[in-house]
Formats: sequence, structure tokens, C-alpha cells
Amino acid sequence: MRQRICNLISISILYLIFISNCLAQPAFNVVPLGVKGGGAEGNLSAYMIAPVNSEAYVCLDGGTVRQGVEVAVANGAFAATADQVSRSFIKGFLISHAHLDHVSGMITNAPEDTAKFIYAFPKCLEIIKNHYFNWESWPNFGSEGVNPLKKFTYKPLSEGQEIPLENTEMTLKTFSLSHGNPYEGAAFLIQTHGKQALYFGDTGPDEVEKSTKLQKVWEAVAPLIKAKTLTGIFLEVSYPNEQPDNKLFGHLTPNWIMKEMDRLAILAGKENMRDLKLVITHMKPTGQNEVIIKGQLSNNNALGLQIIYPEQGTAFEL
Repeated sequence: MRQRICNLISISILYLIFISNCLAQPAFNVVPLGVKGGGAEGNLSAYMIAPVNSEAYVCLDGGTVRQGVEVAVANGAFAATADQVSRSFIKGFLISHAHLDHVSGMITNAPEDTAKFIYAFPKCLEIIKNHYFNWESWPNFGSEGVNPLKKFTYKPLSEGQEIPLENTEMTLKTFSLSHGNPYEGAAFLIQTHGKQALYFGDTGPDEVEKSTKLQKVWEAVAPLIKAKTLTGIFLEVSYPNEQPDNKLFGHLTPNWIMKEMDRLAILAGKENMRDLKLVITHMKPTGQNEVIIKGQLSNNNALGLQIIYPEQGTAFEL
């Protein structure tokens, strides 16, 4: 009997070690093609993401594409040419909203690109179709509109619906955001093999936006944090704390991002927030903004988050 109990304890310990190792393994490879918010034409919001050991990526936003791929290739992020990465590895673009710093690379590189999917809310697709791919701003490389060349296929999204990302091993669930009420943005929950990564486009805090949209995202992902399957959160911080609330224009500051993290912690448990990877995006490169923002985030990280500052062309895992 005693031996049987010892055997059961040993098996239980081995099982817990196995589960712990499985949960600790990275699920995604991320290659930032652009990390800044406005004012840096060659380094604007765009992040390639794929399951670890896969070459089938999607691009989260498309502010900078080709130039970011070239930097990534030069940094050794890919064992392939920039042409191969741009044309073959990227299977689609997930566009959070249609502001130029999130779509300009995708648009200007369209003539040299291959067939891809563009995933976005219907209003965002309408802006791309009517104002960019319209034969006036740029040739119509879309699948709809005036004389479409049908290189890019539009994939309209519905909030909360989970769909497969074509030609990849990932699925997508989308949430609506408020980016300067009533302008709509999007957050993307990417999933592969039971692990998730959460990417936010531009968003203001609920309190300033008079919205509950961020709260709804937190309610949806809190169980994933408790289960230790959410590998990281990409969230924008555009301005230092000195930026007044009436001039945020649908963005976050270090104080506001940490207030939102506190709201998430109420749902997920503070003990589960420690070492959660928080990838800071969209810092506007004006003056000393980036240095100030990093200092303010560091000084206000009571939850013990693992804060990551992505660099263009430098791959990392989540």
C-alpha cells in the first residue's frame, strides 16, 4: 500500500512537471516589422506572427512591411530572402483600423505582393476600398469596388466570432475598440494549439472614451490568464503621462495602461498577472517620449508584468 501511494505521488509529480513544461513552452514567433506610432515612416505598426516552427504568418496591421522585412532578414530573423518572406510567408493582414500608420505599407507594396487576405471590420474594409484601393489614391488591388484586380481578398469580421486564418494553423477572434469615440478600432485574439496572443490596435481608456469595450476584452481573456494559456498582450502606449486626457485622441499613457491592467487583474487575479508579457506598441517618437514612457511604465509596474519593448526586425517568442 505504501509503495502504491509513493508510486501515485511520483506519477502526480511527473504529470505536474510535464504540464508545467508544456505551459512554459513558447507558442508564437513574432517578427516586428514596425513598432512606432506615426512620425517614423519606415517603422510603423506591423507585426508578423506565426506558430513556433511555422513559416505561415499573418501580419498584425500593415504600417511598414517591405522595409521591416528587409531589416528582419538582415538581423537573421529569417533564413530566406526579403522577397520570399514578403510574398510567401505572409498569408494575410489583420487590420485594426484604416489610419495610414497602420495600412500604408500594405497599400504601397501591393503591386509587388502576392495574393493575400485582408481581415478587418466591415467599416475598415469600406475605407480601404473607397479611399485607398479606388484607382485614384492607388490601383484597386482589392476584391471589390471599381475594376478590382482581386489580389487581396477582403474578409469582413464580426465581433466575437472565431474564424480560421486561411493557410495558417491559427484562428482569430476579434473585439471592437474605441479609438476616439465614435471611431472604431479592433483587438485580435490569435490562437494556435490551445495558446493565445492578444493584439490591440489603437485604443483609448474606457473612462476617457465613455466606453466599456476594454472591459469586455478583459472579461473575455481573464480566464485564459488564469489558465496560463495567454502568452502575451500587445498594447499601445502613445504618450507620456503628461499628455492631458482631452488630447489623447484615442490612445493610452503609462498611467492609463496600468489602470487597465489593474482592472484586468481584478478579473484574472493579481497572482496570475505576475510575469505576464506586455508588449508595448505605438510609442510616438517625439522628443524624449520613448525614454519618458519607459521610465513611467517601469516605475508603475506594481503587478510585476514582464514588459517588452519590441524592436524593428528583432524576432521574439511568446
